[in-house]
Amino acid sequence: MAEDNVYTGDGTTDIHKNPSLKKETGRWKACYFILGNECCERLAYYGMSTNLVNYLKLRLNQGNSTASNNITNWSGTCYATPLIGAFLADAYLGRYWTIASFSVLYFLGMSLLTLSAAAPGLKPSCNDDGVCNPTQAQVGRPGGSPLTRILQVIVASFRKTKVNVPSDESLLFESADQESAIQGSRKLDHTKAMSFFDKAAVETQEDHTKGSVDPWRLCTVTQVEELKSIIRLLPIWASGIVFSAVYSQMSTMFVLQGNTMDPHIGPHFKIPSASLSIFDTISVIFWAPVYDRFIVPLARKYTGHKNGFTQLQRMGIGLVISIFAMLTAGIAEVARLNMVRKLNHYDVDQYLPMSIFWQIPQYFLIGCAEVFTFIGQLEFFYDQAPDAMRSMCSALSLTTVSLGNYLSTLLVTIITKVTTANGQLGWIPDNLNRGHLDYFYWLLTVLSLLNFLVYLWISKFFTYKKVAGSS
Repeated sequence: MAEDNVYTGDGTTDIHKNPSLKKETGRWKACYFILGNECCERLAYYGMSTNLVNYLKLRLNQGNSTASNNITNWSGTCYATPLIGAFLADAYLGRYWTIASFSVLYFLGMSLLTLSAAAPGLKPSCNDDGVCNPTQAQVGRPGGSPLTRILQVIVASFRKTKVNVPSDESLLFESADQESAIQGSRKLDHTKAMSFFDKAAVETQEDHTKGSVDPWRLCTVTQVEELKSIIRLLPIWASGIVFSAVYSQMSTMFVLQGNTMDPHIGPHFKIPSASLSIFDTISVIFWAPVYDRFIVPLARKYTGHKNGFTQLQRMGIGLVISIFAMLTAGIAEVARLNMVRKLNHYDVDQYLPMSIFWQIPQYFLIGCAEVFTFIGQLEFFYDQAPDAMRSMCSALSLTTVSLGNYLSTLLVTIITKVTTANGQLGWIPDNLNRGHLDYFYWLLTVLSLLNFLVYLWISKFFTYKKVAGSS
């Protein structure tokens, strides 16, 4: 038993397919990788997106709403692509060889095309203790196509619509071996929810073909529970879309808003509006250690939880902070429009005499919310994902950013169409001094509040996965 405790115990292995050791996993080895990855991502992706909105607006003469939508559509596509690599990792190559292969292809492509592009947002794998390991290698063995296994459970369940599920769960089909029949996955205990899919694990005479089990007629309990785990994650996943729509404003509306404000720091230096996202990064750098060193120990005294907050509570706190971020942005815009009216600055082709640093609080709050929600979300999806689907579920968490950008595009499109009816300028005209960007921020505030209330209801009924043999 003592020997077992030296391993991570979550099915991950090193590059030699030996169980990963806890003492050689994560910590500063992972920290260097994460910091390097995040630094490149911030410089490349955020630098590109925030400057691109100005390029579309100022050089290509696109309207504010059009430029914003082009950026969010591009960002949404970028954040959807990790699903491809994640599928290959879980199904065929494993995480180590997927990262290695994509890295080689990436650098070859960079050399051949000589393009400046962002490094792919690959995240290191983490074990159940919350530590990550790109070096000693939390590889995660490929377990075959997760989509195929999901489809097998669905097909088998519908084939057995008229079959009754036994009240004794021990009668459900499971591999006799100690290990799961799915390579790289531990066995999962049966749960009573979504009992319709349990029909796939009810054994009948027709399930055996020439002495072997037909996987499209009979599935193991673990395979059924894989599907249940994914279904349970989907409502939590959906609740992150509105948050990501708020987050996407940093590279669109915040920049356009800042373009109208005074960027000067003293008589000889000015900070471009696109560079103000640095305060989001500073906020993340500030809040990440504060959370680990101060907030977690303090919260642990009251909650008794080893991590201070559960992952669901951590994400919920981030959702609340995002509400205040939008409130702050709206207040700053109201103050800006009041100054426009006071100085009759509607059509003056100069900066409004209002410092761009009024925007710092909204960037800082977005960064704080990011530490709570995005990090908590990534940990949650990794922890609650079936072992052989962890790459897919980690990539699934990134798709909330993708869909959040698309949601922002949809909102801006609808708002522009509705508010410009009958010849009106609308909320987001080309000249923001004559618009009502504050109304758009209030709309996102209300949506964020409603999203948080729905999240509370969803998280209240969430059932955590149960690994066989665990307490």
